[in-house]
Amino acid sequence: MAFDFLSDRLTNILSKIRRQPRLTEQNMDEVLREIRMALLEADVNLQVIQDFLARIKEKALGISLIDKVAPSEMVIKIVFDEMVTLLGEKEVGLSLDDPLNVMFMVGLQGSGKTTSAAKIANYLKTKHNKKVLLVAGDLQRPAAIEQLKVLGQSIDVDVFSLGLDSDVIKTTKAAVEHAQQERFQVVIVDTAGRLAIDDELMDELKNLYQHIQPQELLLSVDAMSGQDIVNVANGFKAALPLTGLMATKFDSDARGGGVLSVASLTQVPIKFVGTGEKVEDLELFYPDRMANRILGMGDVVSLVEKAQEKIDEKEAMTGVQRLMAGTFTLNDMLSQIEQMNKLGSLKGIMKMLPNAKALADQIDDDQASKSMNTSKAIILSMTPYERENPQVLKASRKNRIAKGSGVTVAQVNALLSQFEKTKQQMQMMLQGASPMMASSGSNTRRNPRKRKKRRRR
Repeated sequence: MAFDFLSDRLTNILSKIRRQPRLTEQNMDEVLREIRMALLEADVNLQVIQDFLARIKEKALGISLIDKVAPSEMVIKIVFDEMVTLLGEKEVGLSLDDPLNVMFMVGLQGSGKTTSAAKIANYLKTKHNKKVLLVAGDLQRPAAIEQLKVLGQSIDVDVFSLGLDSDVIKTTKAAVEHAQQERFQVVIVDTAGRLAIDDELMDELKNLYQHIQPQELLLSVDAMSGQDIVNVANGFKAALPLTGLMATKFDSDARGGGVLSVASLTQVPIKFVGTGEKVEDLELFYPDRMANRILGMGDVVSLVEKAQEKIDEKEAMTGVQRLMAGTFTLNDMLSQIEQMNKLGSLKGIMKMLPNAKALADQIDDDQASKSMNTSKAIILSMTPYERENPQVLKASRKNRIAKGSGVTVAQVNALLSQFEKTKQQMQMMLQGASPMMASSGSNTRRNPRKRKKRRRR
């Protein structure tokens, strides 16, 4: 994630704060000095850093102690609150209240503008059940039209184009008329970009804006471009009434200082972040949740939402019921592996859990993915009967499975051992989670006659 570097530094600093028995001006100055260095190394704007630290110091030294709440925890709460303020205070959604809503995607070439248009179209279609029309308005780059058509086809969204011989105003006006006739609800226009901001680009966009008057004007900014994000955003804001930002390449190892600075300096809210190359790799931007991630506190809400979206609840419940009934099989294990793959990388999942970042950093995602794929290959090399009845797997069957999945017999044995261990551990957890059911429910329903029979035996 773009904030991983900063998150590591701030998590260590907050750990030191927790170990402070008393809060004094001296140790507070030391903490603020360390936070300052972490933010500078993450390429956060200097003015943003100064304002951020000044607000923290003012609130920290002016707090009234609360019974049973450690001063260190109160300081951490202040740091969190100020981080949320820095990121934008609260989430800002899209304006989609009209029967037909027009959105412009603007930005420099290479910022992920065209892909972002398709990602947002897919988001509106799948999450909000909107009928979306993509418009190929980038006529400066011939490949952009073809790229948008390919992306539109992949998500089953119509793409409108009049070709390179048209101009962007004519194309957009025709697209809006077409959308009205065909009862589309959202029109997303992929506008032209440049390698740098210039008068020609801005004049074209201003002219287009005056003719169409879109409800949303989103700027695509590259999270890897550092402080240039702020310069680009300010350049576009000077010419156009931006309604939001789309931070792309958020899954990169960029230090994230530009993203942390841009909302505060431009007063333009970040509405989305791109978290991968696939069209579904898009997240709404929640300042409080992002602050939690940066400070190493996890983001359980987003993880639960992701699980609800990706995991088949009925299939998951079936697995739990079979486990409780003692009928958990390798087919169920295969289903669990496939469900886990839908949630993304294991490291990414762990980072969203509170206080689990240190453990997450020890995970080798490539190795974890390889291990899960190997397990999947082994199970798929078994017959349906073998998956339901693993006890029949003797030497000859294991040899066949190993050859079929391209692994050794030792790896097949390791999977079977892991299966049995997982099954036992899960059953113990489930039994421990419902002791009342085991004690009160079953005992009160016993037939006294049956108890007498057991005593006679």
